Amino acid sequence: MKIALIQSDLYWESPSENRKNFESKINEIDSEVNLIVLPEMFSTGFTMNASEVAETMQGETVLWMQRVAKQRKCALTGSLIIAENNQFYNRMLFVFPSGEIQHYDKRHLFSLAGEDRTYTSGKEKVIVEYLGWKICLQVCYDLRFPVFVRNIENYDLILYVANWPKVRTNAWDILLKARAVENLSYVVGVNRIGLDAHNYEHIGHSQAIDYLGNYILEPQEIEGIFTLEIDKNAMLETRKKLDFLSDKDFFEIKI
Repeated sequence: MKIALIQSDLYWESPSENRKNFESKINEIDSEVNLIVLPEMFSTGFTMNASEVAETMQGETVLWMQRVAKQRKCALTGSLIIAENNQFYNRMLFVFPSGEIQHYDKRHLFSLAGEDRTYTSGKEKVIVEYLGWKICLQVCYDLRFPVFVRNIENYDLILYVANWPKVRTNAWDILLKARAVENLSYVVGVNRIGLDAHNYEHIGHSQAIDYLGNYILEPQEIEGIFTLEIDKNAMLETRKKLDFLSDKDFFEIKI
């Protein structure tokens, strides 16, 4: 599967400007890709002002994602603020080339920034099936909680989309590698760059890691589009040789 990661600065609380920015960058992708990954809250930045910028599942940004996925004939994913049933969600959408949507609501809300007071936590782990791949959807702070993402479903790839600040970049790099190694899974992390409205600096470090913890794409610190290819057969062969997942613990998560 060929994947394009888009690492970009974000326009604060301006969905229209962010859509324009990302569409321009997507149009620069000249090769055929199967999946395009955008950062967390790509349409607004990591804001707690949900009541002012939230959209619905019939809103302009969702419709834009569907249009782009159909035009590019590839899947498109990233998270945005969704209002539903009088609640707000940090929702990661996975839009198929057909326009069909599956979504994951961020489970672990970042209490240090008050995300837990603004948004509703997700209750379900979501594994998307696409082109023969089983893909686990995760958002930013979820990265710190390995129990929830433990590979009991034999998924093939974890996607993390984030607004992860520079000051904790070391943790981002370490934990992405840990998730790959412990789950014998490919891991892709896509983060933003630039200053947000609270002067928190982000340096990206978007990256891709194989199932043994080796970089496919080393951490990137500049704005750009980064493409890579992952091989499921190579991963499955390694799992046969190193059958660590068969020795995993079985447990129940109570939410």
